[in-house]
Amino acid sequence: MRDGLAISLLTGKPVPGKARDRRRHQRVKVTLLGRYMLRDRREFPCQTIDMSPGGVLLFAPVKAEVGERVVVYLDQIGRVEGLVARHVENGFALSISVPVMKREKLADQLTWLANRSALGMAEDRRHERVTPRNIRSTLRMPDGREYLVKIIDISLSGAAVQVDARPPMGTIVTIGRTQGRVVRVFDAGVAVEFLRLLPVESFDENIVL
Repeated sequence: MRDGLAISLLTGKPVPGKARDRRRHQRVKVTLLGRYMLRDRREFPCQTIDMSPGGVLLFAPVKAEVGERVVVYLDQIGRVEGLVARHVENGFALSISVPVMKREKLADQLTWLANRSALGMAEDRRHERVTPRNIRSTLRMPDGREYLVKIIDISLSGAAVQVDARPPMGTIVTIGRTQGRVVRVFDAGVAVEFLRLLPVESFDENIVL
């Protein structure tokens, strides 16, 4: 990105008037926190150094083996996975394997992040949110009362649900089998922050609380 103009990360081409990018995917320097899981299921914190729709360079405390499949969950991006391409001094580079449609979404997310400062855009939510395929669950109160809920959206760290009950903020509740704390009450229901982050490997549209 130059002169404060937006770029397309999917095609790797700058806006008209700029020289063509010869790389298949435009890499941008972007700092995102996250976690990654090795094939032995150990998880560690990480931070991106740069990223494109086809790969990501990670600052990581424990290096995965070259060729090893790694699952990564990044703030504002969500879950990605791929094979370790090479090691660097403080981490490793991952070649991302995603379907075409998800690659387009990833390109859009990276374009937004790359141009956020130039365009004066606000910060996004801490974790990507999805609407699960199974939107029905239950909310259990501390006294044992249960209510049917409709899950509006969900992230690694919490969920918004439509429910008739209005527990006060700070109340510890259980959605399905997942405990959390009510952090917001709105007209249709409540927002709950989980007491523990959901596991990276199971977070997608098929998740069941």
